[in-house]
Amino acid sequence: MGCILKGGGGLYSRVVVGAVLLAAGAGSRLGGRPKCLLELGGVPLIRRQLIALSGAGVDEVVVVLGHHAELIEPAVLDFPLTLVRNLRPDDGQVSSQRLGLAALTGKLDAVIVALADQPMINAQDITALIAAFKKRPQGSSVVYPEVAGERGNPVIFTAEVREQILAGDAHIGCRQWQAANAQAVAPFATDNRRYRVDIDTPDDLARFARDTGHELRWPVVVA
Repeated sequence: MGCILKGGGGLYSRVVVGAVLLAAGAGSRLGGRPKCLLELGGVPLIRRQLIALSGAGVDEVVVVLGHHAELIEPAVLDFPLTLVRNLRPDDGQVSSQRLGLAALTGKLDAVIVALADQPMINAQDITALIAAFKKRPQGSSVVYPEVAGERGNPVIFTAEVREQILAGDAHIGCRQWQAANAQAVAPFATDNRRYRVDIDTPDDLARFARDTGHELRWPVVVA
């Protein structure tokens, strides 16, 4: 399924979008547990992200696993996606990002890089990000959500940026490319705080429960 977006009084041309979903972390600040398997309403966060990407019409998805791969993999196998294992996840997020970008196979117009630990992102949020990308300022190649002056996730960029990242050194990822090409980066200003919510620490869990009235729970198998 592709992304056909309507806005600004007219019908935009179809954009073929791929996505890399990063889920290789150790969860060291949460007791060494796979935070993407935290459940909201009984649904693991990683499945919520996949449902959001699918609902927004993303054409191709690559999930990058590393730490806890054997626990996470069963939660995503029923989705039409490509699984990639980072055998050296402690090399950092850039290494996972590059593996995911390299695993995309389709002829794409744009690529989304998303985090598997954002509990509130839904299909409408992904659709809004893609729409902002389509309406980005001339000369820009990367769009990220900006909430009250702070960066959020996911980020979306052109297929050309993907090619340039992969052609660069092993330490070059999306953030490093943006730092070197600031003139090509455009914020998507929004008051949607879902783009800013992710889970890294016990304090994040407590804050999420306090702010939303919903509790994230560990599944019994990884408790």
